Amino acid sequence: MNGQNRKDIYPGLLVDIILKKDQRSGELTRGVVKNLLTSAAYHSRGIKVRLEDGQIGRVAYIVDEED
Repeated sequence: MNGQNRKDIYPGLLVDIILKKDQRSGELTRGVVKNLLTSAAYHSRGIKVRLEDGQIGRVAYIVDEED
């Protein structure tokens, strides 16, 4: 599932994000959502979040529990 819809993302969710510095390479960073920073219901490049470790980026994928 992609991270473009705010309703699909909530604190405690495991996600893969793209950090600002990794936008060119597309490298993903995995972490747990601490809070949402995008107020819009939809964002074409992904909802911006802060992870529990303090990193900020846009959600590329929501990680399934089976992964």
